[in-house]
Amino acid sequence: MTVPDTDERATTADEPGRAQTGADAAWPELMRLVFGGMASRLVGYCVRLGLPDAIGDDERTPQELALRFDARADTMFRVLRALAALRVLTETAPGRFALAPMGALLRGDRPGTLRPLARMLTDPAMTTAWDGLAHSVRTCEPAFDGIFGTDFFSYVGGRPDLSELYNAAMSQVTHSVAAAVAERTDLAGVRTVVDVGGGDGTLLAAVLAANPGVRGVLYDSASGSAEAAGNLRRAGVGDRCWIEVGDFFERVPADADLYLLKSVIHGWGDGRATGILRHCAEAVAPGGRIVMIDHVLPDVVGPAANALAYLTDVGMLVNGQGLERTRGDLERLCGKAGLSLEGVTPLPPTDFHWIESRPA
Repeated sequence: MTVPDTDERATTADEPGRAQTGADAAWPELMRLVFGGMASRLVGYCVRLGLPDAIGDDERTPQELALRFDARADTMFRVLRALAALRVLTETAPGRFALAPMGALLRGDRPGTLRPLARMLTDPAMTTAWDGLAHSVRTCEPAFDGIFGTDFFSYVGGRPDLSELYNAAMSQVTHSVAAAVAERTDLAGVRTVVDVGGGDGTLLAAVLAANPGVRGVLYDSASGSAEAAGNLRRAGVGDRCWIEVGDFFERVPADADLYLLKSVIHGWGDGRATGILRHCAEAVAPGGRIVMIDHVLPDVVGPAANALAYLTDVGMLVNGQGLERTRGDLERLCGKAGLSLEGVTPLPPTDFHWIESRPA
């Protein structure tokens, strides 16, 4: 009888000490994905309940938290230990829980909190549309519209609680991007910048604060810009900018040297996105620039790909009409709008890019 050599025995399926195969390594990762929906719902419950703020800088027991939230101690314990397994909490001693670094990011009283984003993305309005993913893939129509009887932004506008969450979440994301933009961009020769769809003024305030000789225009709808005046004033730049209410599907302010569009173009399909860019191309002063600040997908999904950008892309498929684009997609989009794409520069530590174009 032939006896297998050592290497062969090490990889035999029924050998207890066999080498790990690719399937073995993939199994726990796949299980994390399959159970990911449960994890997301658990985090959403945690944030809506207010657990991170209730725990704060202290340690809490299930009994203490159950008393505060009118729950059972035994079931609260099950929730807390699951959150600890997800590294949102830490079980510091048997039956005592504190916030882990991820949990601290969900506190409402911390700068840079992700609480609004977590609440928004786990709201039933955001998750239910995914039930219609098959419809969206088949038709390229947003499942959200059919499920809720209206488009995403109209629905959000009719729900003040969700509208507040959406605006707060977008503002938090913009804060991180604004710092990168202010630190890494050269505005030499720019006299006036227009922030198209500038929302609460977070980005424009950072740009103007870093460039004392530049004036600014925040251009958005009345509801979108409702908080901008106060934010710009508190940032100390209120005397160098003004707010203009309007619709970027119709027009944009004319004769500025720089037009910024942060997370605007990715929110729309090619037809409407081309229209927005064309308005900017027609309005920009001679020698001026139009800059999109968005994600840019690589041409091929590599091992180090940012899954969040791709999930955002599919999320926009089911919830609206937007999409994330590659550099080639952006070049074609600019060409249709009469623009020439001149450069794409990463904005670390964020996943956004500075996408610069000029009239062709």
